[in-house]
Amino acid sequence: MSKYIIDGSFPINGTITASGNKNAALPCIAACLLTDEEVVLKNLPDIEDVGVMLGILSELGADVTAEGGGTYRVKTLDIKGSEIPPEQARAIRASILLAGPLLARTGKVILPPPGGDVIGRRRLDTHFAAFNELGVRVEVDGVYKLIANKLVGVDIFLDEASVTATENVIMAAVLASGRSIIRNAASEPHVQDLCNMLNLMGAGISGIGSNILYIDGVKKLHGTEFSIGSDFMEVGSYIGLAAVTRGELTIKKAAPEHLRMTRLAFGKLGIHWETSGDDIFIPKGQDLKVVPDLGGMIPKIDDAPWPGFPPDLTSIMTVVATQVEGTILIHEKMFESRMFFVDKLIGMGARIILCDPHRAVVSGPARLRASYLISPDVRAGMAMVIAALCAEGQSVIANVYQIERGYENLCVRLQSLGARVQRVDS
Repeated sequence: MSKYIIDGSFPINGTITASGNKNAALPCIAACLLTDEEVVLKNLPDIEDVGVMLGILSELGADVTAEGGGTYRVKTLDIKGSEIPPEQARAIRASILLAGPLLARTGKVILPPPGGDVIGRRRLDTHFAAFNELGVRVEVDGVYKLIANKLVGVDIFLDEASVTATENVIMAAVLASGRSIIRNAASEPHVQDLCNMLNLMGAGISGIGSNILYIDGVKKLHGTEFSIGSDFMEVGSYIGLAAVTRGELTIKKAAPEHLRMTRLAFGKLGIHWETSGDDIFIPKGQDLKVVPDLGGMIPKIDDAPWPGFPPDLTSIMTVVATQVEGTILIHEKMFESRMFFVDKLIGMGARIILCDPHRAVVSGPARLRASYLISPDVRAGMAMVIAALCAEGQSVIANVYQIERGYENLCVRLQSLGARVQRVDS
């Protein structure tokens, strides 16, 4: 198990380029199964989850070729079987995204329960209810067995705006007979990336970026070349890191059009940045103070489906708030176990009251002390890295596999910015 050894209290400085969006890369990789022609994916991030997903495609019969620089060629002339390898399914939650393409291409899929971050109950009911409306028979007996003699377009209302359920239904519906309408659809930038890629492959999807998608099924999709968009979760993490270490940072290809709500949230903590084209610049020496609501009331940062504040950044904002003067409420509405990592921050000296599984009141600034930490999931792990980099002394973070599932070459990139981080294999 690898670990990071981090010496804190040193500002970061420099320039980085945003990585490809993990949450766009995974469904786009799955979508390669929808055609027997070659698909070229560019700007895939060099992270564990992408490697696992490409490995699953290889197991299913895809020919996967790395071209270097985040470019891969994928061609699936024939699909070998319809069962996702159990060990790989457990390694990554995105294995569920293979259900839609396999149903569309073969009419059958056997899916072991998917793995992923332990951040609360992550129900699959929305996926299966929508599949059922498209004509899929669902059987549950230790594994999920899905069978479809024919996929038929239908008007579907999702019971929650689930990103992965929306993506799964899209991938099944593009090869269904007739028109499908997906209402209460997720509309995050990664969902938009998937839709745009599928349209380049010959799909008929309209309403992209809205909560109602119209999909006119086609008989066949062809190959294409597609570049994954920038990871706004990674960008948000680096913004927070620069601010709390009192550093100065330029992030290239930051896709500022996807940071509007994130900008409002950081603004509540006195954190600002400048935009130049597709790049952003976070200046050093910002006055980190909570901006009260009207009447001097305590403000809050709360997550919501897009275009609301991204839930994956609530862990980051919690640790950032510990270094800001004033009090703020962090309200994580969507996952009931995501906030439990704050006990580690409290142990480092953070002043946080965990009100319940969803709400934490943070008062700052607090002098954080170095500690031994274990990363529980991707985003909480990155939050711990940020905490260690602004803490006094040397911290150790174990189980960094969880962090590296979502952050590309993190140790090397932090070192390039002057952070004192070492990765040790043990």
